[in-house]
Amino acid sequence: QVQLVESGGGLVPPGGSLTLSCAASGITLDYYAIGWFRQVPGPGKGREGVSCILSSVGETHYTGSVKGRFTISSDIAKNTVYLQMNSLKSEDTGVYYCAAMRGSPNIEAFCARTELDYWGQGTQVTVSS
Repeated sequence: QVQLVESGGGLVPPGGSLTLSCAASGITLDYYAIGWFRQVPGPGKGREGVSCILSSVGETHYTGSVKGRFTISSDIAKNTVYLQMNSLKSEDTGVYYCAAMRGSPNIEAFCARTELDYWGQGTQVTVSS
């Protein structure tokens, strides 16, 4: 049974930092693309891909608004993917989900998908003073 469990969310002031973790079980990161997606509040706001990683080849992708501020990484031994978020802004507020898809897709295309094989339950990130 595949499980993705996110942790590390919370309330942080603008300019602060958080590190999210996605602990995977039932899959091996070497054979899956993993991504962080967020659902931001507000009408008509869809779920967007924030950052994705293909651990087998070390490929990463970031959406434009987080480049230079967020860093995605994976620990194969721990079967865990991390998202280090620095210089957080109010517009980063949302529910962050970890998702996985088997295979080695184009990482940018993977990050643009809305339907994936497995999703975690999400962790809330609130950036507010």
